[in-house]
Amino acid sequence: MSNTYSVPDKTLRTLITELYSKAGMPESEAAYHADGLVTASLRGMDSHGVLRTSAYLSRIQNGAINVHPHMRFVEAAQALQVLDADGASGYTAGRTGMMRAIDLARQNGLGMVLVRNSNHFGAAALYAQMAVDQGMMGFSTTNVKPGVTAPGASGNVVGNNPFAVGIPTYCDFPFMLDMALSVVAGGKLKMAIAKGEKIPLDWATDKDGIPTDDPQKGFDGYFLPVGGFKGLGMAYAIDILCGVLTGGAFQNHIRNMFKDPTEPSRTCHMFLAVDVSRLMGEEEIRRRMTEYRDYIRSIPTVSGKPLVLPGEIEAACMRERLQNGIPLLESLYAELESLAKQYQLSVRL
Repeated sequence: MSNTYSVPDKTLRTLITELYSKAGMPESEAAYHADGLVTASLRGMDSHGVLRTSAYLSRIQNGAINVHPHMRFVEAAQALQVLDADGASGYTAGRTGMMRAIDLARQNGLGMVLVRNSNHFGAAALYAQMAVDQGMMGFSTTNVKPGVTAPGASGNVVGNNPFAVGIPTYCDFPFMLDMALSVVAGGKLKMAIAKGEKIPLDWATDKDGIPTDDPQKGFDGYFLPVGGFKGLGMAYAIDILCGVLTGGAFQNHIRNMFKDPTEPSRTCHMFLAVDVSRLMGEEEIRRRMTEYRDYIRSIPTVSGKPLVLPGEIEAACMRERLQNGIPLLESLYAELESLAKQYQLSVRL
């Protein structure tokens, strides 16, 4: 097992901001990307956090990410709009898309923005949280290059197409469900590779469609869908909504951010905001969501530990890591330290 090093979130924000700025990204955008990566790690979503720093750096340097995009809304029909991201970073396109969805929700009660011609947008929860912060329900999703196979098949069928649903509770944490439609996201296999660990046999198959416990073979092969054909069907629906119906990329028209580091991924997204204040007031939402949470916690469990709502574990993880730092694997720590020296950054780990 590799050693881990705890690094303060502020240090990582500064390092990533400077790194991306020196690579050619405007400083304000670099800071936003740093915040997104660090926030994901603070929430315990390490597979979509600081671990991806160098991958995005390579894509910025290679021009796969357009750091000076001319994004424009190409379709507009009241509460439904389509944004062409012009090859922008998914973080940039995602922020713009959800901000517009929130504005539309203020006007209409709900707002939906579809985005085409974008890139990987990180953790879906980042955008659902934007809506929650405005007292709204947020839904965010994206398509990605096919990497999920159908049970019994030996080829890529559809992307793992993650989504997040955020609902304000006005308690100590919001409801926040963030999940991929493969059994696990690709970043989980990357983490297992970095740690030298095996994976469960129901996570992925090798290139021949045979279930494997080798994370590298699984990463090079095919992910299995969560819930079998049920998860597969949900992944189809997201790909059709985000890619087919926007005039954007879908299925094998999308590129992989790791395997195609010099090409825009052309991923497409969807952002939905719902103004729940039009349904009931803040105090009533707090009261009813507290009742909902308390009922779930009251259910007996085999372990004796109470059940938790989506978002509760992540909120607790954030509190702990804000106080004690973000744990980085030795290999990642060394990689970031090397980049800090190479680019003569002002901060060291």
